[in-house]
Amino acid sequence: QVQLVESGGGLVQAGGSLRLSCAASGRTFSRNLMGWFRQAPGKEREFVAAITWSGTSTTYAHSVNGRFTISRDNTKNTVYLHMNSLKPEDTADYYCAASLRTQPMAVQQIYEYTYWGQGTQVTVSS
Repeated sequence: QVQLVESGGGLVQAGGSLRLSCAASGRTFSRNLMGWFRQAPGKEREFVAAITWSGTSTTYAHSVNGRFTISRDNTKNTVYLHMNSLKPEDTADYYCAASLRTQPMAVQQIYEYTYWGQGTQVTVSS
């Protein structure tokens, strides 16, 4: 059974930092595209960042570009989201997702992702 388990969420003041982790089990995703999405209350789930299996290609939502960094450790079957300069509008539930795509191109489309975690809450106070 495939599981993606996020951790690292919490309450932080504006301008602060957090690192989210997503540990995969049940199969290896070392050859697959991985991504992060988020969903704020009353809003649709939106793309945040994605990374190809080798880590050589990443893509970010415009709203987080320059503040967030996605990375992965294939030996640990884990992907990370480093979030800096957090803003109140970053408040949301953050979800890790795994795609079946193995091509060397990071993509943002939600339908490209097959497996999802349960989410971790991030709250940024002003």
